[in-house]
Amino acid sequence: MLVPLQLPPGLYKNGTDYQSKGRWIDSNLVRWTDGTIQPIGGWTVLSNEVAQGKIRAIHAWNDNDGNPWLAASTPEKLYVYNIVGDQFDITPAGLTVGLDDSTIQTGFGNWLYGYGFYGTARPELATPTPATQWDIDNFGRILIAMSPTDGKVYSWDIDTNTPAAQIANSPVESKGMIVTSERFLFCLGADGIRNRVKWADRETLTDWTPLATNEAGDYDLQTNGQLLSGLKVQGQTLLLTSTDAHVANYIGPPYVYGFQQVGNACGAISKKSGCSTDSGAYWMGDGNFYMYTGGKVAEMPCDVSDYVFNDINISQASKVAAVHVSKFNEIFWFYPGNDSIENNSYVVYNYENQSWYTGRLDRTAGFESGVFRHTIMSDDNGVIYKHEDGSNRDGLNAYVESGPIEIGTGDSVAYINSMIPDEITQGDVSGVFTSKFYPNSDEYTFGPYNMSNPTDLRISGRQIKIKLQSSDSNDWRIGVNRLNITQGGKR
Repeated sequence: MLVPLQLPPGLYKNGTDYQSKGRWIDSNLVRWTDGTIQPIGGWTVLSNEVAQGKIRAIHAWNDNDGNPWLAASTPEKLYVYNIVGDQFDITPAGLTVGLDDSTIQTGFGNWLYGYGFYGTARPELATPTPATQWDIDNFGRILIAMSPTDGKVYSWDIDTNTPAAQIANSPVESKGMIVTSERFLFCLGADGIRNRVKWADRETLTDWTPLATNEAGDYDLQTNGQLLSGLKVQGQTLLLTSTDAHVANYIGPPYVYGFQQVGNACGAISKKSGCSTDSGAYWMGDGNFYMYTGGKVAEMPCDVSDYVFNDINISQASKVAAVHVSKFNEIFWFYPGNDSIENNSYVVYNYENQSWYTGRLDRTAGFESGVFRHTIMSDDNGVIYKHEDGSNRDGLNAYVESGPIEIGTGDSVAYINSMIPDEITQGDVSGVFTSKFYPNSDEYTFGPYNMSNPTDLRISGRQIKIKLQSSDSNDWRIGVNRLNITQGGKR
């Protein structure tokens, strides 16, 4: 009897091993799209010039002649790149250098004077100092950038011989910024006030004093959180804090903007943990994922949340970076996992088929395709890549592994005689099978098998797992494999 292996797309990594029965449970460098499993695209180097420090923000835009530009920032540098990858250092003079890593004040010399015993290390303070992630945007052809460690807002007007310069009259001690769809420059956490939004007059960068004759202004949100970042969503500006979410709607003079809280207990885990799509905004919080599609924030059901939030190094969570891969309807979140202090892992939400998948890849920042043909990402060595460009994945293995699949009927033992693989190119993928007679019995391993049509197998058990893998850089596809199963007696 031919039995199709029609497992739902994505992974299930919550709860026990047996709770994942009939689902995929583990993967690396693969995605589910158009009813198939396939490897994520490869990558090529955009620029041979390496950045100084860890790149934690990337932005792309076009100048008035339609030429694409890319900006990338590290805690100590601001760079721009042209279409061929030439790198230009436009770091502002006098920039306050930020932090590569999040720091937690522990040990000797920290905490309140006179408290505790001499020679005893002090406990962790509640809020670690985050790793530095810039905000980068554009005001037409003009690049706007701000480091929260520095607090000043800078602009750069397409002159590679001139560094970015502080915008006249703009606030200092800000923690974030965004250019709204209505072409207002917002400063977030302005003037050192954690909940303050402050904006310049419309279509200007330098007029920040509110007058009856302009639309400059400010507003203090009703929140206990620190304003972190802004996202443009469906004609609104979504403002994410460390505890909640608000939207800013343009209403014109005299108030200019109206502000409304749209979510509580949904704070962002980092400045760069959110991104926008045509359908709404998505971000990672501390223990959950959230989405905003207009109206109010909703917590997203997640089939891999147990795994991700047990895997993440929470002390370095300020490095989490979200990247939209619009071609495949995916949001990637890169995070420091497996006790790493640097981003080496990812979790993906596919908003077309509502599936989740995970893997390991060191990426510190990214920007979606559009201005540049390919999605742009950076690694922890300061190298910038074009993703979904070819199929070279630096020799990293792509694989997908199932949870338990019950093959026996009732209490009977089943015998798998063969598998008929469903691949675009036969032999690109190999398979490894494991079988058990009971959930807690010994496990038997078979393979790897180089897939032929059919692939002869001699496997018995009541449940199996299957792992499909490839070490090649082939652009393979897997559809619906079928097993030839014979039901036997009891064992």
